[in-house]
Amino acid sequence: MKIVDLEVSVVNLPMRKGFTSSFETKQGETRTIVRMTTDDGLVGWGETMWGAPVARLVRQLADDVIGTDPRALEAFHARHRMLPFFHGYLGYAALAAIDVACWDLLGKAAGMGVVDLLGGRVREQIPLTALITRSDGDERDYPGSLADATEQVVDEHGFTAVKLKGSTDARSDVAIMQALRERLPQVELRVDPNAAWSVPESIRAGHALEPLGLEYLEDPCQGLEQMARVAEAVRIPLCTNMCVVRWEDLAPAVRLNAVQVIHGDVYKWGGIAITKHLAAHCDAFGLGMNLHSGGELGIATAAHLAIVASTPVLSSAIDSMYYLHDDDIIDPLSFEGGCLRVPDGVGLGVEVDEDKLAHYRALNAREGDYTG
Repeated sequence: MKIVDLEVSVVNLPMRKGFTSSFETKQGETRTIVRMTTDDGLVGWGETMWGAPVARLVRQLADDVIGTDPRALEAFHARHRMLPFFHGYLGYAALAAIDVACWDLLGKAAGMGVVDLLGGRVREQIPLTALITRSDGDERDYPGSLADATEQVVDEHGFTAVKLKGSTDARSDVAIMQALRERLPQVELRVDPNAAWSVPESIRAGHALEPLGLEYLEDPCQGLEQMARVAEAVRIPLCTNMCVVRWEDLAPAVRLNAVQVIHGDVYKWGGIAITKHLAAHCDAFGLGMNLHSGGELGIATAAHLAIVASTPVLSSAIDSMYYLHDDDIIDPLSFEGGCLRVPDGVGLGVEVDEDKLAHYRALNAREGDYTG
């Protein structure tokens, strides 16, 4: 089996409403899509984060992978191990685009789902986290209005976990979390200000949040040293997808006891097997692990679902923005009771709608990238 063609598309897909974090409000996603074809006519699909900068790297990688066997993934990653060194997240994202398309091909060639290639299913339904942002509330009364909005979305979809995308105002975020806990006493709560708080603010906010029984506090401040200072002072597990983002970060994080939960991500770590390896390392060091969401569409979401479904340690509700999207380039994944169902079928188990792919590719051509 040889790869004979690799097509790269960049698509824009609007969201139902604005999604606000401590550093941006976005109205949609820009994603890079890969269509990989083999000499026997099989087609594998990959998807990764961002647009033009990543698509440019993927097109450069195409020259290397055309003519190779998609099963030779270890050799592919070994040849390009320096790509993230020079390009950071963009390098990891480009590698993941190729990696996921190869896994889709491997499953199709074997007549199996990727989830089965990864060890088989330990769960069929994957619970998602309700993602709440200030876009969901009224600035005149954020605690009350966000509690109302959150209660409504939990009742409507059956979520068992809620994450507030925090802001630069730690005191306000604490008040919102207190309102959420009062309104939803049985739901797992998390807050993520994307490292917008200082160490003193993080400690003060952490002490105020301790009585609420948070599942974890995600990236309150920047870097391993700062997180370690907060972890020493606050009795809430700290989670990150910002200061443990590559293998070189893992050993110092464990040595400093800077974090207790790590968010993995196929597209930020560079591939499917790599993300499974991260889960095994977290398990070995007694760390929790969950999955981060960077706005995945259906192809990328299916890859994440295959990993979670086949990895026992990934037992918490994962982050996923999938339910917030206005449409998809595949037949929509099944979302019910606050859960996504792991797709059946060979490969990733999803079928790309080529007409929608063309439509959202044209939208990107008209509007440019929503994201960098």
